[in-house]
Amino acid sequence: TGGAGSGPVQTPGPMYTAVLPPRPAELVRDYIRHVGGDPGGYRGTLPAHLFPQWGFPLITKTIAGVPYPLQKILNGGCRMVINAPLPSDQPLHCSAVLREVDDNGRRAVLHTRLVTETHDRPEALVCDFYSIVPLGGGDGDAKRQRPKKDKPRVPVDARELAFYRLGPKAGLDFALLTGDFNPVHWVPAWARAFGFRNTILHGFGTMGRAAEGLIRGLWAGDPSRLGVLDVRFTRPLVLPAKVGLYVDGDEDVFVGDAPGGPAYMTGTYEVRTDS
Repeated sequence: TGGAGSGPVQTPGPMYTAVLPPRPAELVRDYIRHVGGDPGGYRGTLPAHLFPQWGFPLITKTIAGVPYPLQKILNGGCRMVINAPLPSDQPLHCSAVLREVDDNGRRAVLHTRLVTETHDRPEALVCDFYSIVPLGGGDGDAKRQRPKKDKPRVPVDARELAFYRLGPKAGLDFALLTGDFNPVHWVPAWARAFGFRNTILHGFGTMGRAAEGLIRGLWAGDPSRLGVLDVRFTRPLVLPAKVGLYVDGDEDVFVGDAPGGPAYMTGTYEVRTDS
């Protein structure tokens, strides 16, 4: 693991912990509706994909001291493993740690793990985050000679489960519900300064919609059936937008414009068998 000229980053890093009170019921309800879910399906439990709301403060601590330009950080993807439902009326015991840094001189990938549990449900939710920091280094000639990778597309025979019309303020709404106020998601001038046509949707906003689309489209609104959702964010989703949720086979999921079109998110899902 390298440190952009400032020495290696020691991993795993320190573990940060917190015990948090139950999430406000109104917040949980509004969030579920925002990502296209039915609050009635979550009686007594929390949506697992709400983890950014309680987890970001700890996650931020794990990477605060790394020697990288974190203002350039991008959300590369996340693997969410749901081992047990999280009760909505119990305190949340959370821990976060920077597990690994992969620095090849051109970009650094920061792998952070967040564990959320309750007193009787250890490791109920385990989330692994992969944050990408572009560094701009490396051999210029090698970069020019390196063939460009084709960006992922939605398979032409994929089946549509849901369709979303995302307004220009979808990023701001997600920020208000989760506390992730990175201005690239809600300040147009800031987004344009970073090379985007307009604000872009949070990756976790896309992930939350994908989770709820799977729950409603495959399991009749039963969130206990979702066991694993493992996704990569492959293109910025510029707002406003019209996108669909697609599945291909029994495990592959995509968010994109249409079958055969660009994919903004790719991933896999697994069904819980002990629900």
